[in-house]
Amino acid sequence: MPSSADPPIRSLRTDRLPTVRYFEVPERQRRAAEAWLERGAGIPGSTPTPASAVVFVRDGKRGVETYLTYRPGNSPLGTVGFPGGPVEAHDDEPLDWAGPTPTQWARRLGMGGDVGRSRRAVVAAARQAFEEAGVLLAGSDPMSTVESVEGAEWMRSREALALGDVSLAQVLGRRRLVLRSDLLRPLAHWVTSDFAHRRYDIHYFTAVVPDGQSPTLLESTGVWGRWVEAAQAVAEPGGSWLGDLVGQEDTVGRSVGDLSSPGVQCVLESIAECSSAIAFLARNRAVVTRNPVLEVRDGRPVLRLDWS
Repeated sequence: MPSSADPPIRSLRTDRLPTVRYFEVPERQRRAAEAWLERGAGIPGSTPTPASAVVFVRDGKRGVETYLTYRPGNSPLGTVGFPGGPVEAHDDEPLDWAGPTPTQWARRLGMGGDVGRSRRAVVAAARQAFEEAGVLLAGSDPMSTVESVEGAEWMRSREALALGDVSLAQVLGRRRLVLRSDLLRPLAHWVTSDFAHRRYDIHYFTAVVPDGQSPTLLESTGVWGRWVEAAQAVAEPGGSWLGDLVGQEDTVGRSVGDLSSPGVQCVLESIAECSSAIAFLARNRAVVTRNPVLEVRDGRPVLRLDWS
């Protein structure tokens, strides 16, 4: 458990946005961080796995809310984060597509001419949203969305996706549905620090839940998922409000920094700054790659991020 004697590391703030951010290394990763520093920083890390996640937002009673989920283990996405996961080979399968083309997505995501990579990122985001949260960004035509994905048949499709038995293309094709890529907005791009054993090259997207749908957990593996007011989640960086809310053995008493990745923390902060979900979705963003670097500060390992 984090020691109460250790004050939380906060951003180095001026009268404007900080140019340098420091993040705690989560307790579950500290041994790997210390071993990395002992060997000598600069040793090439493992190749990061391409991944996608979706940040759903809505207007709450006191501020903008986002849907967070809990995942046990040592995921690069954090113990608490947004629905997401790695890109799979079957995300390349052809499907009916509406919205910006993969070429346009490549420009939006800062991928240059890598159209295949951009397409996989978008498909993986839609697949993970459906698999983990039960939100399907698809419709019978380019202007509609599925009104409900509740019931045993839809859950079987989600479970099959989770097992890798089917692809999103197959799920949509059987129902003659079109992927609505226009419902997604590019948000951020983060690469896990070199020291970590498991690394993700992850693109975050944002969206609203289509009318008639509601996030639900995967029946077989879902543990906790909930709409959370972003401002409250990050109000006290060293506090345990979020971990206590999740209520799991490995979350109670822990801070948001110990539960989530730097990418998740920064996204939560950006949501908290907005007055409404529409304002958050409409904000123009340049997708810049963020890659926190491990270093020692005040005698302990931290992650440094050059924000400029």
